[in-house]
Amino acid sequence: MKIIYLGSGEFGIACLNALKSSAHSVQLVVTQPPNPAGRGRKPNPTPAARWANTNSIPFVETDNANTPEMIEKIADYEPDLIVVIAFGQKVGNDLINLPPKSAVNVHASLLPKYRGAAPINWAIINGETETGISIITLAQKMDAGCILGQSKTDIAPDETAGSLHDKLAQIAAPLLLKTIDQIDDGSVVYTEQDHSKATLAPKLSKSDGFIDFNESAASLEKKIRGLWPWPSASANYLSKKTGKSVRVSIAAAQVVETINPPGLSAGILDENLNVTCGKDALRIVQIKPAGSPLMDFKDFTNGRQTQPADLFIRIDK
Repeated sequence: MKIIYLGSGEFGIACLNALKSSAHSVQLVVTQPPNPAGRGRKPNPTPAARWANTNSIPFVETDNANTPEMIEKIADYEPDLIVVIAFGQKVGNDLINLPPKSAVNVHASLLPKYRGAAPINWAIINGETETGISIITLAQKMDAGCILGQSKTDIAPDETAGSLHDKLAQIAAPLLLKTIDQIDDGSVVYTEQDHSKATLAPKLSKSDGFIDFNESAASLEKKIRGLWPWPSASANYLSKKTGKSVRVSIAAAQVVETINPPGLSAGILDENLNVTCGKDALRIVQIKPAGSPLMDFKDFTNGRQTQPADLFIRIDK
């Protein structure tokens, strides 16, 4: 089948590679415009645009794929199917209904669970032990289309949003090819979601990473993994000795079961340099100070002469 690909993020690259090696043909990649990046604020093309350029596939960058001009451009390719993965734009009915086989979306959860922009993050934050990929038809209600195929995977105890993102991207590729083949030969089964069981995975912002050590260590440990590498679990570290403060992102931590002494403030380092929480404590494993590379917490403490009673403080803004 002739396929138009609508996508922007790294998540869809494994699927693009699989499609390119299949009997199907990616005719055009439609993606978001470049974003300014780096110190020089130079335009940075999306991963999908870079893939198309490398593989000599035509691509177009647009901030609205639903304009009459864009729809006409896509129609010129006479596509059989539209595939949407991590596109970053809502796709309207005129575009969905353009190809004879309509449009499908690759979503990183076991729908109807975790509809929304950040299903990978929220699955870890909420302590799920299993997640997966769903291939669905596009619908005007967010992630509410019919399920065409699903594939499950475990969430490891040390899984981060970054590692789970990469794992799910690889799982998605063979499932997408299988589903497209079934659409092509007419054997695909359209299964309505149980909308009463839908849960939401809203888009994250930088402030979602501003953690509060009054929460339990177990809850914070899941947040740290679910927020890494972005937006990252962040706090201000205050040295008692120097009075200096630095913003840090915590990349990995372990729960330490403990009985916190009465009156010990949340966020304070105990005699073992573990961070006191609302319940139990956190042993920080890896940390990234602002403007510095990721490092082991031991190296961080040695460089700042960290001592008990140093403090991690919630960021206000």
